[in-house]
Amino acid sequence: MRSTGYGRDRGELRPRLSGLLLAAALALSSLCAAGGQFSLSQPLTLRWQYLSERTLNLTPAIDGEQVYLPLAAGALVSLHTGDGQLLWKAETGGELSAAPVADEHNVYVASQILETPRGTPPHASGTLRALGRASGVALWEQVFASPLRGSLAESSTTLFAGDADGHVYAVSKETGEIRWTSRFPTPFSSAPVLKEGRLYIGGEDGTLWALDEMTGRTLWYYRTHGALRGPVALAPPLVCVGSADGFVYALDERDGHLRWRARTGAGVEAVLSTEKGLIAVSLDNFVYFLSLRHGERVWKHLLAGRVVAQPLAVSGGVLFAPLSGDACVVLDLRDGKQINTLPVGEDNNTAAAPVRAGNLLLVTTRRGLLAFAPPVSPARATPAS
Repeated sequence: MRSTGYGRDRGELRPRLSGLLLAAALALSSLCAAGGQFSLSQPLTLRWQYLSERTLNLTPAIDGEQVYLPLAAGALVSLHTGDGQLLWKAETGGELSAAPVADEHNVYVASQILETPRGTPPHASGTLRALGRASGVALWEQVFASPLRGSLAESSTTLFAGDADGHVYAVSKETGEIRWTSRFPTPFSSAPVLKEGRLYIGGEDGTLWALDEMTGRTLWYYRTHGALRGPVALAPPLVCVGSADGFVYALDERDGHLRWRARTGAGVEAVLSTEKGLIAVSLDNFVYFLSLRHGERVWKHLLAGRVVAQPLAVSGGVLFAPLSGDACVVLDLRDGKQINTLPVGEDNNTAAAPVRAGNLLLVTTRRGLLAFAPPVSPARATPAS
């Protein structure tokens, strides 16, 4: 693996501001700090951008001071969140296969390598690496028979992920040692969620599994009729999941018993719990807002295109990134009305989820990473003494 502190080949250009995007963002978009909180209904400015033609449909990892952007051909770049300055670039080989995670020490990256032994069909193996946050140098590496998919989940000591052959792994953050492995009759390509000692992970066969964090033992499972690919939404005492069968399921967190289910017009790509209810994003191009009590529809809103990225909710508004058009869209959680847009460039959205990093909103596009922030107030002049 190669790690460098700089790079300017094709897409990896030094971050710079785009006058056109900056003007559009100043005119149109959404986010500001008010009373210490963001508001998606307020203007924002483009603070910086990192240009690349090699972005992936994988959500970046953040640790407060740095953002780690996955790129094609197994590359990961570390950028300073304050100004977008390139800190280092690591080449892991192969292709990145799951969204990374980061903590105060390292960033953890899963990748795959296609192997073609003579006389046998091609087969992809997987690796998981810990890279030092200061330099991108590999500290340890663990090898798997199949690639890890979807995204990684983490506790303070352990990483969790599912693979393409139906395994779920728990891996030590410190050493890369596999702490436990559980095997299931389905491939995994979803985003696992860890909460209060339980790991929730959905399979391609439509089954949601609740596993014990320490042992991998199955606590309960529930079978839907379509693939589960997004993360669950936790709204105690409910665990909510969207299925490719077109339904949203609300399950009892204790035993997986079905509390209610709600139909949408097509497969459900993402669900998101908010203090006001449950957001469900469907491939019929509608956003549904459901009551958590019984799953009744409160409102629905038609978007310009399909949304496959996980939405982001902040202070009464929720941000979506449709694959069609040239902007992200902000809806009011109260009534579903559009309250803002965030221009990102024509046909520029991806399946990577927007993320918040302190006072920044980070949006991965097909041509790089955009960082938006509240407008900076002009400095007040100090009278001469």
